[in-house]
Amino acid sequence: MKIERSLVRRTVAVAAAGATALVLAACGGADDGGSDGSAGHGGHSAAASATASPTPSASAPDAQGGHNAADVAFAKGMIPHHRQAVEMADLAPGRAGSPEVEKLAAEIKKAQDPEIRTLSGWLTAWGEEVPAEGAAMDHSSHGMDGMDGMMTDQEMRGLEDASGEAFDTAFLELMVKHHEGALAMAETERADGAFAPAKKMAAQIITSQSAEIERMNGLLGKG
Repeated sequence: MKIERSLVRRTVAVAAAGATALVLAACGGADDGGSDGSAGHGGHSAAASATASPTPSASAPDAQGGHNAADVAFAKGMIPHHRQAVEMADLAPGRAGSPEVEKLAAEIKKAQDPEIRTLSGWLTAWGEEVPAEGAAMDHSSHGMDGMDGMMTDQEMRGLEDASGEAFDTAFLELMVKHHEGALAMAETERADGAFAPAKKMAAQIITSQSAEIERMNGLLGKG
């Protein structure tokens, strides 16, 4: 009887050990399957949810610059506009009759040169073409209908030929008109644009050039 009980205990122990081994193997298989099958289950679900999550689509505008057509029109319009202002300012040394006009011209160039580079950088980042040097403004692109204050070739030649008080008067009158065109473009950008840095630049242009218009009108005796 002792022998039989001993055999029974061994049989039960072996059976229990076998069952434990089977359970461990099953768990190991589940883990392996979970690891390999993560592409089909847990891991795939995580990857799929990452792909399908709203985060990429929400960040897509940031990757694209978060801009719209109004921002592109603002940049493409303001670049040649600023270039002409800088060209006008470059005429002041040696032609201006008053140090106030020459100083103002230098300040205009100092402010607008960096903005040209910034605007050009935005267009490049957006995959847009930067207006070529000497390119005229495309009025249809920003709805200004020629009311951008740009000087004509004739006005530019007249400014080049002027000196002293005649230059000062012509420069100030033409630059006031030029600035007023820039203000209208900046107001359009503030209202319709989507790219925060461009809207910020537009606000800065409105502030600085409004002050310069007041200053120029004062020099013209219109204040």
